[in-house]
Amino acid sequence: MAQVPQTFFDALAVRTWCGLALRALGRAREEIDAINVYPVADGDTGTNLYLTLESAATAVEAVFAGYETGCAEPSPADAVRAMAHGALIGARGNSGTILAQLLRGMAQVLVEAGDGSHIDGPGLRLALRRAADSARQAVAHPVEGTVLTVASAAADAAEGAEGDCGTVARAAYEGARAALAATPGQLAVLERAGVVDAGGRGLVTVLGALVEAFTGEAVREAAPWGAPCREAPSRDASRTPEADHGGHARVESAEAGPCGAGLRADAAADGGPAFEVIYLLEADDAAVTRLRARLDALGDSLVVVGGDGLWNVHVHVDDAGAAVEAGVEAGRPYRIRITHFGLGDAHTGRERPPRERAQRAVVAVVPGEGLAGLYTEAGATTVLARPGEPPASGELVQAVRRAHAREVVLLPNDAELRHTAAAAAEQARTEGIRVALIPTRSAVQGIAALAVHEPGRRFDEDVVQMTSAAGATRYAEVVVAERQSWTTAGICQAGDVLGLIDGDVAVIGADVTATARTVLDRMLQAGGELVTLVVGDEAPETVATHLEARVRETYLAVDTVVYRGGRQGALLLIGVE
Repeated sequence: MAQVPQTFFDALAVRTWCGLALRALGRAREEIDAINVYPVADGDTGTNLYLTLESAATAVEAVFAGYETGCAEPSPADAVRAMAHGALIGARGNSGTILAQLLRGMAQVLVEAGDGSHIDGPGLRLALRRAADSARQAVAHPVEGTVLTVASAAADAAEGAEGDCGTVARAAYEGARAALAATPGQLAVLERAGVVDAGGRGLVTVLGALVEAFTGEAVREAAPWGAPCREAPSRDASRTPEADHGGHARVESAEAGPCGAGLRADAAADGGPAFEVIYLLEADDAAVTRLRARLDALGDSLVVVGGDGLWNVHVHVDDAGAAVEAGVEAGRPYRIRITHFGLGDAHTGRERPPRERAQRAVVAVVPGEGLAGLYTEAGATTVLARPGEPPASGELVQAVRRAHAREVVLLPNDAELRHTAAAAAEQARTEGIRVALIPTRSAVQGIAALAVHEPGRRFDEDVVQMTSAAGATRYAEVVVAERQSWTTAGICQAGDVLGLIDGDVAVIGADVTATARTVLDRMLQAGGELVTLVVGDEAPETVATHLEARVRETYLAVDTVVYRGGRQGALLLIGVE
């Protein structure tokens, strides 16, 4: 069905554009992945662009959700800030990082427009120019024939267009299409493979969605832009690393790391560095300037985007530790992802024999790096959920692919992730993977389910046993209230300690240990055989010892097990089986 056209670039246009672009990238993802040969033939550019845009769209929807109870809608500045921030924190690979900077450049123009309700055609021309220029500045060594070239061509074409936003957007789209078609003549690796630049192809798709948002008319679908002369890279999902939100890097052996286009032309020719390093960084501008120089000396494919104290850093290096240490010296790095390209990788173009699929795997969302380690030791593939930033369905689909199994048990470990996990499971099923979703509402329920998991059983029987174990586990968490609010236990004030049992506030206290003890006593009134305590980094040192003693002295025949959860959001998670 045709979209209602948006005459001006206002908040609704931002929302419409994000939704249309996300759907368009979803349709084009596999084609874009298949033509990805520069600077690393890793076959992930389309997926990385999709995940980056999904994060941006989710952030915009969250802003609109905050206005649902009233008649007002968010301002254009609110919407574009959310779009740019969502893209920045969710950026995947080189291509996604550059897309995030393009969106940030556009957002800066809309925000600078002031309190007006929209911007018009001339404003959109300025936004597209700022986007192209800021993206080029973010890349340490720009190369023509990449997404940067396509972005600049779009801005050039837009500057020559007179009219409303629809006219400017269409001119930008046509300019980008023409520039994309010319990329094989600008970059030898593209010409040899017989393809256009994958990152540029993705940008053309995003600009096509912009045209549709303003005109209500879908742009003409391009014929396939070519396919690699060799077979496309393996879609082994183990290439995508876990995001570690706690500042500790997880290194995964990979067939290739997530990259896109826009960097040094010699990266593919000489075999390239061994590792891809990506992290978010909280740092000031001066520190980031020094970081750029240091990382540029360490490796290549350097892209640093962001601003206002938050940055997304992407680089290829041989010494991953040095790249992370540079970030530590500059500020506070987190969500550190390190991918080992490995031998016979996408840098060289040599293919590995496909890895045999496992029969069954478990994929789990976990709230901290401590639990991620625990789940990983138990054989699960994990997705880290940073407090306030739940994973999107695309990240869960990637994790299911990374598990590389015929059958997958999915543990969302959060009641609010149930629908997201269901969407991911449905997508994975379309790819021929048998997926069962167990509606775990807490990581301690996931621990109980994982404890009875037996890959040798029939799939249905294993799922039933895991579901039963999770359902028999009561769960609680101890957190600190961020603001005054009404709860099922009364009114709490900012700074109060809250004890939640099965998702509802049951206790309001002033002391963490005392509140935790009250919560535990209430849970054990109904009986239990095993207490699981998952202690966060910010919890008092003695809370676990105190609760263990309480169980030992008061509840006979009840065992206690304690795990360190790391930066998990809650001070304490409690499970009673």
